[in-house]
Amino acid sequence: MEQQQPAVKQPQQSFDQVQRALEHPQPKSLSTRAFLLWGLGLTLLVVGLSLVAGSEVRLVGLLIFLPAIAASVGTVRQTQAASGWATAGAVVSIARAPGYHLDDAITLVLTLLFAGLAVFGARWRIARDTELLRLRSTAAVIQQHILHPLPEVTPQVRVDGVFEPLQEDKLFGGDIYDVAATPFGTRVLIGDVQGKGLSAVGAAFAVLGGFREAAHREPTLTGLVDALETSVVRHNAYARRSGEPERFITALVLSVDPLDRGTAQVVNCGHLPPFLVRDSRQPSQVRLGETGVPLGLASLVGEERSAAGFSFPPDSVLLLYTDGLSEARDGAGTFYPLAERLTALVKGADPASRPAPGTGSDEAPTELAHALRDDVRAFTHPYQQDDLAILTLRRLPATDRAAGSADTAGSTPPRRQEP
Repeated sequence: MEQQQPAVKQPQQSFDQVQRALEHPQPKSLSTRAFLLWGLGLTLLVVGLSLVAGSEVRLVGLLIFLPAIAASVGTVRQTQAASGWATAGAVVSIARAPGYHLDDAITLVLTLLFAGLAVFGARWRIARDTELLRLRSTAAVIQQHILHPLPEVTPQVRVDGVFEPLQEDKLFGGDIYDVAATPFGTRVLIGDVQGKGLSAVGAAFAVLGGFREAAHREPTLTGLVDALETSVVRHNAYARRSGEPERFITALVLSVDPLDRGTAQVVNCGHLPPFLVRDSRQPSQVRLGETGVPLGLASLVGEERSAAGFSFPPDSVLLLYTDGLSEARDGAGTFYPLAERLTALVKGADPASRPAPGTGSDEAPTELAHALRDDVRAFTHPYQQDDLAILTLRRLPATDRAAGSADTAGSTPPRRQEP
């Protein structure tokens, strides 16, 4: 039998909330108060200039810009109100100082025409924005099903983090992650699919599907990675036949041994090495030796992938991330100084917010991923250049692992990992 995973926190938005957002999307628009203040201010400005210039110069016709602007930022009703207001202003102006009949008629007809076009433009814009909002909401729901919500607790680690896809012209991000509590320990995947958009989703599904199945089947970490390689190769074969581009995936596949040895293993498939954070030491980048080729490219080299072991003691935190963090740039093109900023954030953390060693509190310092997210946002403001995925793995103390083992009693006994 497989291990039963402990309960995890629910995502912030329930399915019903997401469903309501899909059924009734609300594009952004001016508030009623802002619209009234803005319309009144523009009217007073135009009328004041008209009085200063003299009645023979009719500037009230400039009010036609009111519905034009409302059509670009307001609702349909606000645009209709602005159109009616501009038309009424034109009628009052003509009645107060009538001129040549043909000129007055042309002014009134053009005012009505532009007012009607403004209302039509507002309807078209809102329909387009609503469709785009519904499409983005659907993409967000699919993304939630692709990537499981965090935090997640296993007998060995507590996993938390943040994930933010780049939301410009791409609806799906290329960053992926997953966590599996297996008889062989906790296995974690983080990766970055080459490219973005819908064509990259197939490769993401292939890797995640392969991980979720093989993580519980393969006793060795290299066997798991070989299964992921096979999944990517098969996906690329289907993509090639259908005329879609082939993809490769940089990935880090990690396993935390169920035995109380304070170690972990990892196979690096062209991904960024993690950082180890401990209270008494400066955060350090884990040395994993030679980096392997990304998933999908193993046929280009003759060497087999190997697992590297490293120290991962209780109550320490392992930081996994994608290049959306390490390769973020500011306006001058300077890369985000990850090691420097990580050290500053860890040293600046409030010691009182940390759980006592050995308590295994679920209220562990999970703010690190969010603090990094906020820090890189400020560094790259106002633009986010790439998808961003940050995971923190806190190694649970022995007392917590014992409790987790009791919850999973009767499961298949773990087999040994590679030495």
